[in-house]
Amino acid sequence: MAAPDAPHVPADPDVDGDTAGVRPWVPWAGLGVALLLVAASLWLPDLLGIDTATRRDDQEQVPPLHGFWQPGVAPASVAVVLLAVLGVVFGERVAQRLPWRWLLVVSTLVSLAWLLALALVDGESGLTRVLGNPYEYLETARATDDVGLMLREFVDRIPYEAEDNWVTHVAGHPPGALLFFVVLARIGLGGDLAAALVVTVLAATIAAAVLVTLRALGAEQVARRAAPFLVLTPAAVFLAVSADAMFAAVAAWGLATLALGAVAGRDGRRGAMVGWSVLAGLLLGYCVLLSYGLPLLGLAALAVLMAARSWWPLPVAAGAALALVLAFAVAGFAWWEAFPVLQERYYDGVASERPQSYWVYGNLGALLISAGPLIGAGLAVSLAGFRRWLHDDATRGPVLLVVAGAAMVLAADLSGMSRSETERIWLPFMPWLTIGVALLPGAWRRWGLGLQVLTAVVVQHLMYTSW
Repeated sequence: MAAPDAPHVPADPDVDGDTAGVRPWVPWAGLGVALLLVAASLWLPDLLGIDTATRRDDQEQVPPLHGFWQPGVAPASVAVVLLAVLGVVFGERVAQRLPWRWLLVVSTLVSLAWLLALALVDGESGLTRVLGNPYEYLETARATDDVGLMLREFVDRIPYEAEDNWVTHVAGHPPGALLFFVVLARIGLGGDLAAALVVTVLAATIAAAVLVTLRALGAEQVARRAAPFLVLTPAAVFLAVSADAMFAAVAAWGLATLALGAVAGRDGRRGAMVGWSVLAGLLLGYCVLLSYGLPLLGLAALAVLMAARSWWPLPVAAGAALALVLAFAVAGFAWWEAFPVLQERYYDGVASERPQSYWVYGNLGALLISAGPLIGAGLAVSLAGFRRWLHDDATRGPVLLVVAGAAMVLAADLSGMSRSETERIWLPFMPWLTIGVALLPGAWRRWGLGLQVLTAVVVQHLMYTSW
């Protein structure tokens, strides 16, 4: 592995999509399927008379997103367009030439600028309206003065029929999510804007976490190619305003530290392996306490260990994660007791109004709008060239993570527990799918980044996204 600030080494053409043995029509097929899914998600409800309404106000929802048409521009639109143009023109060149540490710093700063610019198109409310919503976490967090009591009665307050049932988002997640905002409130960051800025800053580190993961797995060139797509992701429209962005950041750093632990174990550095693996276990274990869908990150964790060809961290990380989950159980919240109760509330409530026959593909349409349609092309190339990529040290990690990302989405989709709102619910899975675009041919990457940023600009300026 190169030294942290080693100068950039020219890309090895053998890891480029042009020479991976993938036929030229494959990325076109992937992009075509992605666009068809988006079109079907948008238009089939009207054509077939499918009721997809998930909003409980007078606004007419635009499926598959949990939002409605509201075109508009604002002073921040200038910053959005400027960042988009500069990113498309210079992004790949800068990512290739910067020393590694500076790439991580610049990726984080530009990501933060991109997140804030998009959110501020709607003014300050673009940052505050979601977390300040009474159905979210902050109001409950501010009112929580006894964490022990909250944990002990958490499961009892999930059902609708409970006398003092939790609001929608608190009930729909384990208490780790609420506890995060309780901590913010306790340290003086519990205001709508302050909490939103904390979440946005955390979201801005996701790209750096993915880059660290890829480099640890020996895929620095792929990481550099992926960097502009991870930074200027269309998902930024939803990352800046959603608590799920915090979930995604915790997940990304959990996998990054697991990769560092795996490499340390493979290289015989047992002390570093244990340290990184314990941290990875705590972060990934906390993900289990943030969202009922995030145990699926186990698939990505296995992909990291397979890519590193090192299984030393598995018992250490798994033990740390289990210890954290059991500690919450001792304190009063048992995950395995809560999940069936949440399922009952979900199927009795919003799920009963959301037909799985539509959302099984509507969810994917929302994903492709949020993460950008180019991930369809990246996934197609990753699958078509899987055997070739898998036997190349420079691409084994990326392709395994892309496939793991697809597997996590497929499992979540087929579970029936994700019906609508996946533009934010699946944010923790999107960075790993985005890696696939770095395996596309160079010409595809050059214009594909433009397609991705255009998606973000269009969605932000034409819609009220609710997030």
